[in-house]
Amino acid sequence: MDERGTGKVSLRGWGGVAAMAVACALTVVFALLLPLTQRGGTGGGDGSTGFGPGGVAAGVQARAASCDPEVKGKEPERSVSRSGSTDGGAVQDIKDRGYVSVGVDQNSYRWGYRDPNSTDESSELEGFDIDLAHEIAKEILGSPDKIRFKAIPTNQRIPAIQRGDVDMVVRTMTISCDRLKDVDFSTAYFQTGQQVLAPKTSDIEGFDKTLGGKRVCSAAGSTAEGALEQGKKDGRIPADTDISTTVPNQLDCLVRLQLGEVDAVVTDGALAASQAAQDPTVELKGEPFTKEYYGVAMKKGSDDLVRRVNQVLEDYRKPGGGWQKSYDDWLKAALGTSEGPPAPKYK
Repeated sequence: MDERGTGKVSLRGWGGVAAMAVACALTVVFALLLPLTQRGGTGGGDGSTGFGPGGVAAGVQARAASCDPEVKGKEPERSVSRSGSTDGGAVQDIKDRGYVSVGVDQNSYRWGYRDPNSTDESSELEGFDIDLAHEIAKEILGSPDKIRFKAIPTNQRIPAIQRGDVDMVVRTMTISCDRLKDVDFSTAYFQTGQQVLAPKTSDIEGFDKTLGGKRVCSAAGSTAEGALEQGKKDGRIPADTDISTTVPNQLDCLVRLQLGEVDAVVTDGALAASQAAQDPTVELKGEPFTKEYYGVAMKKGSDDLVRRVNQVLEDYRKPGGGWQKSYDDWLKAALGTSEGPPAPKYK
């Protein structure tokens, strides 16, 4: 198992994770304001770039009305071409406040989670998304520690942005045309796809006829939920597939699977692989049946903040910029060697 220097993230089993997930399931909506974190030298990202004149990437996302994932040039992850810009109101508000508020997950292993073996109740959040959030804080405010995290369930990501509870969400959030109606996104920082997770002993083979008569769980408001609904409409999965089970947090699906309350889970393959790495009784079934990209979500109209985050991502993707180190630290053990981050797309 991949470790992070001290071996802090090694797990003894599913007891702590399952208990944590059950606790999360008891609270449908929660927003836990966490204290300013201290990275203690374990962060992921060793690259830095100043933001002088002309050094900020434009990040105005493609308008939802012109978004079509099937048409080149209208993909949801495409943004307008980069251009020079000064900080606007959204970035200035963050600077005046002195910290950036970020919505994250706290129970997705290796993405955003707390070590269940830690005896310290205030143990740090850690993972691939957490590294990126720290990098954003460092580039905007000069320190990775000038950040406050809010743990939010999957189905509250967009409402938390719209209410102004957070400046942004960095939480394995797929860029989509539907979501562009409600929030703006950065360029993509990770490529994934929907996939089926089921017990190794199951006769399920993937997103196909073998899901007939099976109970399948997804997170409410997730792209997996939409993919399941579309799959039934298109006939890719049988009409008698039961997709009625939805939960606030994706990890709650895994707990339901372990308890025998559902037969399979559909979620991003990157998340599913990390869960399969923890639980030896489950595995990925079949190949990913969609192509999706994670982005940083922000309030609509906060164009200056989107531009700033896009510049952070430009530098983060570069060799030595932090993306590859974070991938190797957190995800390589479960996903294997990476071909690198997705290239940004601009209009």
